[in-house]
Amino acid sequence: MGRHSLPDAKATGTGRARSPRRRTVSIATALVLAVAAGTGVAAQSGLLSFADSCADAPVRLDLAASPDIAPALRAIADRARQDRVTTDGHCLDVRVEARENYQVAAALADGSGAPGYQVWVPDSDVWVERAKGLGDGISLTPAGTVALSPVTLATVPTAARALGWPRERYTWAELAATATGDDGLLLGSGDPARSATGLLALSSIAESSREEGADGDTRTAATAELLTQRVSDTDTRVLETLARDDSGAEKGNPRRNEAVLLSEQAAFAHNSEGNGSAGLHLFYPTDGAPVLDYPYSIVDETELTTDQSRAAMRFMALLGDEGAYRTLRKHGFRVADTALDPALVRTAGALSPQPYDGNDAGPPSSEALQRALGLWTVTVQSARLTTVVDTSGSMAAAVPGRDGQSRMDVTKASLLRALA
Repeated sequence: MGRHSLPDAKATGTGRARSPRRRTVSIATALVLAVAAGTGVAAQSGLLSFADSCADAPVRLDLAASPDIAPALRAIADRARQDRVTTDGHCLDVRVEARENYQVAAALADGSGAPGYQVWVPDSDVWVERAKGLGDGISLTPAGTVALSPVTLATVPTAARALGWPRERYTWAELAATATGDDGLLLGSGDPARSATGLLALSSIAESSREEGADGDTRTAATAELLTQRVSDTDTRVLETLARDDSGAEKGNPRRNEAVLLSEQAAFAHNSEGNGSAGLHLFYPTDGAPVLDYPYSIVDETELTTDQSRAAMRFMALLGDEGAYRTLRKHGFRVADTALDPALVRTAGALSPQPYDGNDAGPPSSEALQRALGLWTVTVQSARLTTVVDTSGSMAAAVPGRDGQSRMDVTKASLLRALA
């Protein structure tokens, strides 16, 4: 994200004016005194107001943001108000509200009502595409990327040690295999239908498994089936499923997860809380970590006033200054085209030789995401089947070569195999 030249930037000239003549000084001084006296009288009589544009008419901008980045954006907006940042001469007043990404995407796709906000910052472009793809809804205008956070596998310390962290490195397919084996890792995830982290991870597992063998789809389906038993509605709730100490699940509650599919930023926030929970360790797959990209989108731009449209771009530009970068890093986010902060990844639970510093996967294709979401939907969706079976006397006849089994016996056995 580059720096921006803004219409309200302060002048930086340092040139010195030439020395005026003494007579000019005398005249100027007299004029200043006269104006000051007149101004004092006018102020006392209420003819003049000293209220500035910040008090009179700030430009209000409402922004809906993914719950994980909302606190950072709110801090940046608060600082802008304190510093009296302006847009076209009026102070910028940005109000940030945390909203679940899948709910906003559904509402925008529906398009049945005014959204009530002019800017949307979800955690992934997945939601922008969803909002555009579900129907003829409210338009979105992309304006840039605010921050980044790779998707990882986060484990409690006992599980990390069992997997050889940080020395041992895995592909996505190999990590999935650790959860589907006989003594499988107790793995949780956000619902891929509601969590971009969960969907990106499942898509990565599917692509990695497909590359490692012909039975890749079967292994991905097994992973999806396992996750259905340990899925959480949102990324916030998936953290609540983790073992609360370093004992892992083997000594106590098997419902507690030993590992979860999680963003680096979420692990950073968890490890920074200092509430006694076990610190998480992160595995970064060797075939690349997909990235949450926090796109900045202007909502229904044709319905915005000129002031609102200008304010939206002014705030986006503000997110590209060094102060905003510091705030984002303080909250555990990476910033594009800047050096990776070692303290950030260390707090999140990264350690070399885990490939945390640049082995990001390219964004998955729309087709790959649709395949993963389709697989998930089929896996979690319950089905009711009605089967019609002939029960006439002919079904009692023996089937040749089946050791005396009747037609009904063979039919029942076939139905049971089909259900399995």
